[in-house]
Amino acid sequence: MARLEIWLGHDEPIITVIGKYNHGKSRLLNELIGQEAFAVADKRETVRLSDRVHQGVRWLDAPGLDADVGTEDDRHAMHAAWLHADIRLFVHAAKEGELDARELALLAELRDDSERTRRQTLFVLSQVDQLPSEAELQTVSSAISAQFPGIALNAVSSARHRKGLDESKKLFVEKSGIPLLHAELDVALAQVPAARGYEICLLFEEIRGELEQVARERATSLEAARAMQFEQRRALDQGLANIIRKVGSDIEVMLDALGVDYGSIPDSAKDAYASTAGKRERAHIQIAYSRACIEIDSFLAGHGVIGLPTEQETVARALNSVMIAVMGVSVKFRKDLRRMFCTDAGRERMQRDFTHY
Repeated sequence: MARLEIWLGHDEPIITVIGKYNHGKSRLLNELIGQEAFAVADKRETVRLSDRVHQGVRWLDAPGLDADVGTEDDRHAMHAAWLHADIRLFVHAAKEGELDARELALLAELRDDSERTRRQTLFVLSQVDQLPSEAELQTVSSAISAQFPGIALNAVSSARHRKGLDESKKLFVEKSGIPLLHAELDVALAQVPAARGYEICLLFEEIRGELEQVARERATSLEAARAMQFEQRRALDQGLANIIRKVGSDIEVMLDALGVDYGSIPDSAKDAYASTAGKRERAHIQIAYSRACIEIDSFLAGHGVIGLPTEQETVARALNSVMIAVMGVSVKFRKDLRRMFCTDAGRERMQRDFTHY
């Protein structure tokens, strides 16, 4: 997606120079475009992505690899190589001799990406003027070719090219290798439109494939979640029916063992502070009711049914218990206890109302 977004902002082909710190990348770019567009110094100079459009091409200079111990430079360099570039100029200073492990690994990754996307990578052996002889250049070139078989080396000297231009020495310009690199770049640039079209199709195909994979994974996850939900609901329904039947049976046994229904006989004024058979029976009924509620509540808590859903809560927080919403606060009379727990209609109502939450 980031690669596609860059194309939306830049129609020009993008040539990115990458390589290690102080290997002559910025100077090479200046010679290639014929302008002092990029800062050049012996110390660490390029610390962010710098670009310049020249003759319909966007040239991008990136910080050197391994120049910043905090890896911020490396992050910029990797963005330049993987997100921005249509063509990569991989620069390695001849004076450094063989490629190190980091360079070899990156070159291998770039080669694999070139095969996948058709983006091109040109290897540039820079600062060849700093070698003592042509024989030494041949030694270095052979060593690199042995390290990375099949690599095409573009040996260049930015210093020779600049000297040749400033002093009108055509031979220096030719021996700098810059004209040959220009020719290689012209061939590569001509292939960019086709490569972009191929890569766009590739990226959309990969994005579509990833989306289809995500869709399959989510469908599988949804199916598993629905199966779990079904099983949890089945366990809740069955378990709730069992617990309601149990407490209903216990209450029915208790009620059947009672004799005279003293609880339904109202107390008189003189009984306000006295212990009466009616009061004792109503207390006995309330205790039985509370025990039944405790058993049901314990079961529901095990299934996560604790409080009312947010949208159904009331201002009075104490009333937001599922038990209170379904069962009320208290039961005083046998007929109410029997109606709630000992009849099919009462048990079905509790089953329905509890599962509502």
